[in-house]
Amino acid sequence: MTYRLIASLIASLALFLAGCGDKPGATAAAKATSTPVSIEAISSQAEGFTAGSSVSARTVYVFFDPQCPHCNELWEAARPLKAQARFVWIPVGILNASSTSQGAALLSAPDPVAAMDAHEQSMRARQGGITAAGDLPKRAVVLKNTTLLNSFGFSSIPTIVAKHAQTGELVTREGAMPTAALATFLGLQVPAEGVAPTQAAPAAPAK
Repeated sequence: MTYRLIASLIASLALFLAGCGDKPGATAAAKATSTPVSIEAISSQAEGFTAGSSVSARTVYVFFDPQCPHCNELWEAARPLKAQARFVWIPVGILNASSTSQGAALLSAPDPVAAMDAHEQSMRARQGGITAAGDLPKRAVVLKNTTLLNSFGFSSIPTIVAKHAQTGELVTREGAMPTAALATFLGLQVPAEGVAPTQAAPAAPAK
């Protein structure tokens, strides 16, 4: 095995396990004072937009920051699974001043999924993302989503909350992952074809 291959494997493993901007020292304290994670609380208190099967009984909640590149990774990784589950993307404002405004713009868009696609394409091109200007009533919603995320003691984004499709067990995950790993984590069928290799990626600290 060559040095280059070993280095690549180590880098891939680090991406899979790490969290973007995680603060390990703060995580224990946040968890100690957190409220229990609740699907019911998220469904009743958070506001997001749906990507995937609108009639599916399987719902996956994803807290994301529009400025987070690793949320972009998860957005792409979830694409092949949209026929199997309803993914509810919940914007929060954590990383910088643009986060809340862009989250509000996405929620206010006539077609949030198309707006998210355009936003992520802009982010990948290092163009800053969707334009968010003027009166944005949904800013208050994004702030409420952020408070809810923080109340659960999560320390990074993206954060996934769902019930396992096979066992019904509550599962949570901070950070992104490739499509196959995401499907396994959620108890969904791993797509046999058409899955572009997507490296797992980490997340950003919840303040």
